[in-house]
Amino acid sequence: MEQSEKSCESVSAKSSVDRDDSVRSSQSKPRLKLFSKVIEKSLRWLLDNASFDRFSHCFQPLSKQNPQLTEAMHRQFITQLQTLVQSEISSVIEEGELQARFEELDRLEERAKDTPQAAWRPSGVPEQDVCSGLVSYYKKQEEYMRLQLKKLLKENAGLAQKVQAGRESITHTEQRIAAGVEEWRASLEDLEAVVSTLSSSEHFGSL
Repeated sequence: MEQSEKSCESVSAKSSVDRDDSVRSSQSKPRLKLFSKVIEKSLRWLLDNASFDRFSHCFQPLSKQNPQLTEAMHRQFITQLQTLVQSEISSVIEEGELQARFEELDRLEERAKDTPQAAWRPSGVPEQDVCSGLVSYYKKQEEYMRLQLKKLLKENAGLAQKVQAGRESITHTEQRIAAGVEEWRASLEDLEAVVSTLSSSEHFGSL
């Protein structure tokens, strides 16, 4: 029992020192390491509070009759509790893809250092926060629609030019066809006149 109490005290003292170290180094460590450190401290705090005295208090008849067995049960309980919590935390980190998300946050923070404008913070008044968020959203939507409209107008102008060019090409083609038809008619009339003249000459020659 005394060994368990001493062990808990040493763990508690070490946890206090580690907390101070964590605070001092929080500015330089990536978020995943900080998260793991916080979880580790929380786990140690949990184990510190699961002391042998509290454990034995829940099993008073057994602890009085067989304190050695109670102490062995407490050690096994602490070991299994620590293993279970660590396993669950590892599952949360893996399933939630926390490493990738924390790395993305680190990159965003690094880029934000070059931004002079302070980040948005809630005012504490829900109505104002909602309105400010909606105004910003609608302004972005308005700008997006303006850009899309400008793009569509430009595309329509290009299509209109192509249509006009096509119409002009059709008009020129029709004019060339009409001119060709007129030339053909004129040639045909000249040919008919020549044939008529030749026919008349042959008629008079036969007389």
